[in-house]
Amino acid sequence: MSRILLLVELKGGNDGLNTLVPYADPKYRELRPGIGVARERVLPLDERVGLHEKLEPLMDSWKAKDLAILQGVGYPYPNRSHFRSIEIWDTASASNQTLSEGWIAQAFEGTSLPTGAGVDSIVADTNALPSTGPGLRTIVMQDAENFLRQAAALKEQAGLKDGGNPALRHLLAVRHEVNAAAKGLSDRLRAAPAPAYAYAQDLLLGRQFDLANRVLTARVPVVAVKTALGGFDTHANQVQQHERLLSFLAASLATLRKNLIAANLWDDVVVMTYSEFGRRAKQNASGGTDHGTAAPLFAMGGAVKGGLYGAYPSLGDLQDGDLRHTVDFRSVFATAAQGCWGLQRDFGLRQPHRLGFLA
Repeated sequence: MSRILLLVELKGGNDGLNTLVPYADPKYRELRPGIGVARERVLPLDERVGLHEKLEPLMDSWKAKDLAILQGVGYPYPNRSHFRSIEIWDTASASNQTLSEGWIAQAFEGTSLPTGAGVDSIVADTNALPSTGPGLRTIVMQDAENFLRQAAALKEQAGLKDGGNPALRHLLAVRHEVNAAAKGLSDRLRAAPAPAYAYAQDLLLGRQFDLANRVLTARVPVVAVKTALGGFDTHANQVQQHERLLSFLAASLATLRKNLIAANLWDDVVVMTYSEFGRRAKQNASGGTDHGTAAPLFAMGGAVKGGLYGAYPSLGDLQDGDLRHTVDFRSVFATAAQGCWGLQRDFGLRQPHRLGFLA
């Protein structure tokens, strides 16, 4: 079994309370009198919670039962620094531990990966940490057209000699391998059919999804592709900014789903969103929210068993004004490693909780 994991990082700390809204909880209105999502603007999923109306394009996936929403995801002793918290997520570390290898690279330690393409992971974003490690060959590129232009410009500089220097010999060998991988990948991407449904090219996320789509339809044997949508650090005037981002995200995910279904690839891909943290439960004085802790994640794909997973954190039992996490993110990663790649990994947890959202 092998599925490709498509990660979507929501950069800045997505406000989970206004994404998956606890509309039936009167405490939600008390905490957010100015920025709370009105009841009539919520798409109910059950009698307690619902999606923000700007996520309406995801409702087809919800009804088809291939969208799982993982509630209250976080970790113990949370860190509220953007840089440190995303590092904790990306390396699946404890909050008091610093690791240099990404969680995807850790998952593949000691395994053999498919040869041929010369690349194991593609990052269509600037943050490549999840797949950083000696065992994974990762290529970073932001869009297909730019990459194809750069690959075409790569020329092996013939005649370079190592002069008997082993370090230089190694560097030349690595460069040769990278150039060969870029050439092989560019040939495959050129041959890949254009997506059936166009992505919004004025959005970086749209261009990244277009690239991811081409990688998938070209059947490049990668284990993961990473994308990102920025702008979620909503300290002031949150409502319009957050709604615009949710609208971008939902439209892009819905287009991706239609394209992968059309290409008969939906069963082979697991799409997962994540963010470095959620926001505080109570709105601030600037009509926004400050750095918080736990938040929901989305997982989508033909192999995903749709529904709500984990418990929604209680608004009546806050810790220093923050939500208490109910699901450890490393349990999510352990479930993904098993469901995508058939790998049993615990990411440092004594007993990771298998969440059951992947068939």
